[in-house]
Amino acid sequence: MNFAELKTLYKLTLAPIRGNNQEERLESFYKGQANHYDDFRKKLLPGRKEFFQKIDWDKVNHWIDLGCGTGQNLDFVPPDRLAKIKRIDLVDLSSSLLEVCQERIKKSKLRNARILKADVTEKLPLDDKADLITFSYSLSMISDWILAIENAQKHLRPNGQFAVVDFYVAKKYPPYGAAQHGWFTRNFWPNWFANDNVFLSPDLLPYLKTHFSEVALSESFAELPYLPGLKVPYFYFIGTKMETTHKGQGRNDEFKSARTLGGKKSRIKTHFENFSSNVFNWSDSIYWPFHVQGLSS
Repeated sequence: MNFAELKTLYKLTLAPIRGNNQEERLESFYKGQANHYDDFRKKLLPGRKEFFQKIDWDKVNHWIDLGCGTGQNLDFVPPDRLAKIKRIDLVDLSSSLLEVCQERIKKSKLRNARILKADVTEKLPLDDKADLITFSYSLSMISDWILAIENAQKHLRPNGQFAVVDFYVAKKYPPYGAAQHGWFTRNFWPNWFANDNVFLSPDLLPYLKTHFSEVALSESFAELPYLPGLKVPYFYFIGTKMETTHKGQGRNDEFKSARTLGGKKSRIKTHFENFSSNVFNWSDSIYWPFHVQGLSS
């Protein structure tokens, strides 16, 4: 392990995250590791190469990558296809990561790519709709990921591809044929990632399957660096935009109600609350979207 890895590992595990809003917290987290971000994430973020290979690039003229980070996702696209895309919008809220992204664009001499600093939960400064929208390990870093998806959908053409790769946990009782995770997986990983303001939700994948026509789906496990013997669940999902139906609208209302239950500032107790406080001495309540046992004041 070299010094750069040690520094990045410190930022991930021990350094406090400060800030009064999402932008400040992201800068606090990434500023000290932006220059070493790519090398470390190659070990940390599984499945990206296979994920980007599954996308139908022949149908892409306009690509929006939300939560683009340093722009490393550009490296997973075949160079010949990358050059044929008419427009690439790389969107992130971290200035430190976007600086690295801008340097990557200059070095690769991409004339069809531009960076945009924006919060994906707010109105995006985009004036055209895309054939492809991707979230690569970025939705889990957005506490209100439903709002981010709803916002992104506004910029996707009918039948456009909506693609997500991320960490997650399955529901306790998933539908037939879906991956099922044991008690330890469903409780340990959300608490572990919560230290870095990463929110693993059992509702993310069901939401995507409800709101998009499924094209490709994979649910897997991967080893993480410096955590021998432990494997984290991740998935990738590629779907196409579907027209809103009465049935679909009802499901959307159901997710919205779950999101706003108790108010935006509510904190939610989980089944893991007593275990985390008594055994690991973690926080006695964390925000987990939808994984509700009861509400605290």
